[in-house]
Amino acid sequence: MSPPRARRIGELDVLRGFALFGILVVNALLMAGPYTVFGGRPGAPGSDRIAAWAVTALVTAKFYVLFSFLFGYSFALQARSARRACAAFAPRHLRRAAGLFVLGAAHAVLLYPGDILTTYAVLALVLYGLSGLGVRALLRVAAALLLLLAALLLGYGLLTVALTEPVSSTSYTPRDIARAAAYRDDAASVPGRHLRELPAALGTDLLYAPAMLAAFLGGLAAAKSRLAERRGQDRAWLRRTALRLLPPGLGGGAVAACCANGPLDGRWFLVGQAATVLTAPALTTSYACGLLLLLTGRAGTRLQAAAGVLAAAGRMALTHYLTQSLVLAWVFSGYGLGLYDRAGTVAVLAGCVLLYAAQLTLGARLSARTRYGPVEWVLRAVTLGRRPAGTWRTVTKPAWTAAPPASRADPRRSADPGEDGVRPAP
Repeated sequence: MSPPRARRIGELDVLRGFALFGILVVNALLMAGPYTVFGGRPGAPGSDRIAAWAVTALVTAKFYVLFSFLFGYSFALQARSARRACAAFAPRHLRRAAGLFVLGAAHAVLLYPGDILTTYAVLALVLYGLSGLGVRALLRVAAALLLLLAALLLGYGLLTVALTEPVSSTSYTPRDIARAAAYRDDAASVPGRHLRELPAALGTDLLYAPAMLAAFLGGLAAAKSRLAERRGQDRAWLRRTALRLLPPGLGGGAVAACCANGPLDGRWFLVGQAATVLTAPALTTSYACGLLLLLTGRAGTRLQAAAGVLAAAGRMALTHYLTQSLVLAWVFSGYGLGLYDRAGTVAVLAGCVLLYAAQLTLGARLSARTRYGPVEWVLRAVTLGRRPAGTWRTVTKPAWTAAPPASRADPRRSADPGEDGVRPAP
């Protein structure tokens, strides 16, 4: 007799679906051109600069923290699932990491060199090595990683401010012109361009790997304490946490935006990144608690459909993430329209809203018919080392059900780890 299938934790799916939009916004601006993410394209209108400033303050580096946290949480759920199935977890985890690495490598070469899946795959091995630590030890290691990275960025940033001349990006450099021409060229030239950019992208991933690992460890600690099961629909706790963490999160985001998008010049960028490393987790947590607060209690009963759509997207997050990159590569590179550096920040953001809405709509329809997205199915097959059983059966139960205002979630709930989407972005 096969072990009973554990119920999914709907809160995690909703948060994952919500985070997809933030990941889409940041990746789209990075893929759109060298200046779009900063709103400082030569001749760009003030609306683009304001929009880019707001994205840096409110979105950039906030949602990859959430995805990384959920990755760590899912790690614990996968380990529990392996124990229920009386299967060895280490081989499953190793196969899953290898599958992620292969997917990430293909994604980086073909679609977007800023891929994060390969980094996730490597850090997943580190996470396994640290998984035996207790909750407090995990949180201490996570805090130490964030403090060390912030200190490194702040120290180097202050040296840059003190020892270099003011930086102004008011005109295109020859490198920018050559890069734009390469991305607008025919489709065959795009992978070559991505390969040339991979070393720089890998260097960035390596620099910020401690922050990703810290989020992994935070998620693992939360899973060990069953945070989502105990607090996911506890309105008093959600409200208190959201309100306490919102001010420092917004303050750090504003500092980062001032350093990256003005009025401070480009020398201050790393100082802003230090502020982001320290405060992004606070704003991310405030977002997550605020969303769950909105979807629980009396308001939640009126938002069941919206929550269900987000949860459906969250169950297929990896498929949605790769689809986003496919669409963006078609829009901005020689694969399709070749609009690299031809669209302003506001226009790109409007396109993100349309793409996200389309993904939510199509994802909800697909989720009503299947249990996994196509990429999730492939990754699950690799993880299990066999074809998943019962994959394409119709889903009849709702993905999200808000608890009554005074109740709490059932602490016995868990999630089928093979159904958890994975991914982040920068």
